[in-house]
Amino acid sequence: MSKLTTSYLIQVFTELGARLSQPDGPLQQLVITEKNHNAWFTPESVQKALDALSAQLSKGNLEQWLSAYQFTDHAPKKVGLILAGNIPLVGFHDVLCVLMSGNIALIKASSQDARLITYLLKLATDIEPEIAQRYQIVERLEGFDAIIATGSNNTSRYFEYYFGKVPNIIRKNRNSMAVLTGTDTREDLFQLGYDVFDYYGLGCRNVSKLFVPKGYDLTFFFESIQDHYSVSQHHKYHNNYDYNKSIYLVNRDKHFDNGFLLVKEDERMTSPLAVLFYEEYESIAELEQKLAEQSDQIQCIVTNADLQANNQVVSFGQSQCPALWEYADGIDTMRFLADL
Repeated sequence: MSKLTTSYLIQVFTELGARLSQPDGPLQQLVITEKNHNAWFTPESVQKALDALSAQLSKGNLEQWLSAYQFTDHAPKKVGLILAGNIPLVGFHDVLCVLMSGNIALIKASSQDARLITYLLKLATDIEPEIAQRYQIVERLEGFDAIIATGSNNTSRYFEYYFGKVPNIIRKNRNSMAVLTGTDTREDLFQLGYDVFDYYGLGCRNVSKLFVPKGYDLTFFFESIQDHYSVSQHHKYHNNYDYNKSIYLVNRDKHFDNGFLLVKEDERMTSPLAVLFYEEYESIAELEQKLAEQSDQIQCIVTNADLQANNQVVSFGQSQCPALWEYADGIDTMRFLADL
């Protein structure tokens, strides 16, 4: 009988969280060198992801999360995981879910993020060698009983074709929104800067669009986020900023520009990198209806407003710090795994 009970796994991953808060030499080196493999994975971004994960891997958080589920004693199922790699460690939560549910993870890691995921699993195996029997890093998925795949709207069609015959979670493109009320403070809006700029805006939990009251003056927003200007020192981000600015200028599209962020009125949810779309609303009730109609495109909503929404509503500055029980696309991954 395996000793990897839920209570024991909580101990293992609590210890992993502690080790991430005081990284060893090889992990420190990974933090520094990831940018050589993926220019977006700067030491600051990788460290931020490690800190966020470490904060969640506490005994209290793990117990609170898992207390909602009943895991039956059954032969482990093989769960194929196709992980995203747009921001550091974005796929680790899916791996953690599979391991915590008593199943076996067949991991097709993104080439952008494979080194970090692999090293964290090595650390977990150092803590408890039997963990090594519960996951495989694979180049090709086969022999799986279920699938969890994260990709774009385009790749999701392929995933549904290839994996539609087994139990699955297939995730598509989503974006995150912010709702301003006109009463938000300078500190609120400064914190909102993290929701916009963390990981250079590459995550589905990054705010790509603002909803503002009719007649809202964006000057206060721009003043409040000014201290986030260092984002433009990243050459890839700055290239995107320059490119989109030139397009808007050539097309004579009305936009606002503070030197490192372009803000443009637009009904679409998905904005280009270094661009934030905005849209005015007449009333919160009207806005709630609009957000409900587009909820399948929204990952989370950042606001201080008392908003009735189908999506996760989080405070300013918190979009990139999801709790273990705040699932991507609002789909309860652990319930899916517990019911296999």
